[in-house]
Amino acid sequence: MKDFFVILRRFVPPYKKYLALNIFFNILAAFLTLFSFALVIPILEMLFKIKEASYVYMPLDQGSLKEVVVNNFYYYTQEAVANYGPAATLAMLAAALVVMTALKTGAAYLSSYFIIPLRSGVVRDIRNYVFDKITILPIGFFTVERKGDVMARMSGDVAEIENSIMASLDMMFKNPVMIIVCLGMMIAISWQLTIFVFILLPLAGMVMGRVGKRLKRTSYEGQTQWGVLMSTIEETLGGLRIIKAFNAEDKVRRRFHGENEVFYHLSNRVARRQALAHPMSELLGTTAIAIILWFGGSLILSGHSNMNAAAFIYYMVIFYNIINPAKDLSKAAYSVQKGLASMDRVDKILNAVNPIADPAAPQACPSTQKPVGVSFNNVSFSYDGEVPVLENISLDIKPGTTVALVGQSGSGKSTMADLIPRFYDVNCGSVSVGGVNVKDLKVADLRSLMGNVNQEAILFNDTIFNNIAFGVENATIDDVRRAARIANADEFIMATEQGYDTPIGDRGCRLSGGQRQRISIARAVLKNPAILILDEATSALDSESETLVQQALDRLMDGRTTLVIAHRLSTIRRADLICVLQNGRIVERGTHEQLLEPSAKGFYRHLVEMQQLPSAGE
Repeated sequence: MKDFFVILRRFVPPYKKYLALNIFFNILAAFLTLFSFALVIPILEMLFKIKEASYVYMPLDQGSLKEVVVNNFYYYTQEAVANYGPAATLAMLAAALVVMTALKTGAAYLSSYFIIPLRSGVVRDIRNYVFDKITILPIGFFTVERKGDVMARMSGDVAEIENSIMASLDMMFKNPVMIIVCLGMMIAISWQLTIFVFILLPLAGMVMGRVGKRLKRTSYEGQTQWGVLMSTIEETLGGLRIIKAFNAEDKVRRRFHGENEVFYHLSNRVARRQALAHPMSELLGTTAIAIILWFGGSLILSGHSNMNAAAFIYYMVIFYNIINPAKDLSKAAYSVQKGLASMDRVDKILNAVNPIADPAAPQACPSTQKPVGVSFNNVSFSYDGEVPVLENISLDIKPGTTVALVGQSGSGKSTMADLIPRFYDVNCGSVSVGGVNVKDLKVADLRSLMGNVNQEAILFNDTIFNNIAFGVENATIDDVRRAARIANADEFIMATEQGYDTPIGDRGCRLSGGQRQRISIARAVLKNPAILILDEATSALDSESETLVQQALDRLMDGRTTLVIAHRLSTIRRADLICVLQNGRIVERGTHEQLLEPSAKGFYRHLVEMQQLPSAGE
């Protein structure tokens, strides 16, 4: 249970007042429980005429507090019998029992009332922490982790923490209080019998604990398999068009059914082990009661105890009030073990180290009012530390110029672009912006200099206005419309039913590819970046859409430092510098005309011939 208390220390401090109130009312409920059941003793003694002693009023200074309270209670009971008769006194004691029980249940309710904000608040905080960490972690983290598994940790695992650990909080705080208070009273009644109880209860706890440890391990495997299932579902939904096009429905169904079968067996193991908690605790509790009945009865019959029958019954009532909390505590321990397995999975995100960190003493960010140059200085990079993606890349992109990167897929073009905004950090060498190493700038400041237009327009399930204004605070409709006009988007936007307030659906599914790309360009225009990165921005478009998008891009690129990644060489003929990459190295560089001269190495000419692009002047 050490991990459980570690979790409490991490997440409970903001809710200390709720925890304090919960503990207070738990203690109050425990004492009210004892005193309500204490009324059972005189009721039994009156019914069975066990005690015929005569009592006189005892002042506080004539004995211990316990002796004075017990004596005076019997004195007033005796007076009530003399004045009102046994039946009326019995009715008064029964009414007092009801009142005490009402107070006890009220205190129990208030203890639960104050633990609820703590439970809900901790789960809310964990969910916020996980989401915040997801937005902070570098892109490299998600190239290793399955997206579906990350979603499973944020949904299924956090829900399991709520249903297991947080749902058990009340029992974890209430039941130990009840057990401690009841044990204290049991010691006061018969210390010999209670010592025997102290031997029995730890033995039962050891048995339950051994089973609980195995439950945590199995639960972890089950939650991991749930992450695999979520990944398969996410991949299937994302690739449904391809699945249907290749008649692969049976293949993905078999894959999902196989993974679901594994999850089915793991879930059965977890549920069966969890279901074992109640019958095992019931058996252990009944066994303990039977042993206590035998041992306590033997003490009374042999005369080695000063308890009478009524006191022994009261003792057994108190002990039974320990059994139920102990059983609930064991079930809570089972649930907590299952939740701890989910917490371990969530902690893999919360404890993940983000290598893309701000420097201790960041330098001033270059001005965004004028173009900013970019330099690659002997840059080498590898995703896994073994296979090099870039090797000894050196490139100066002067302020306000356009540099194009061309080459085969996998040659390292997109990787070079990702190193500028520090989506990844270089292994060797350095990348500089405006003469400052990107590692010496705050990440937010660095990325504020840049605008991205990607091959796949990444849009959100929101309105057109909010997609264009994404990341720009306090943007007005006039600002957004101005950006849309530059991007050749205003005309089709105004033709939609709600104009700029039109929802575009999941990933912009209600728009054509060209429309999505022009909204993406409008978003970059509104940001007004000093450095522009275009990654295959027109490769997925038809000729008409490409023309409109290219016009928008030309206006966007004007006066900015631009890095263009392109397979279609027709889009980069007017670039100030073209770099040809092959196997992570720049093998050729120059303008379009220079690279087509006979003296050139011929890599670019080969690409041009493959695309049948006419040379300049033809």
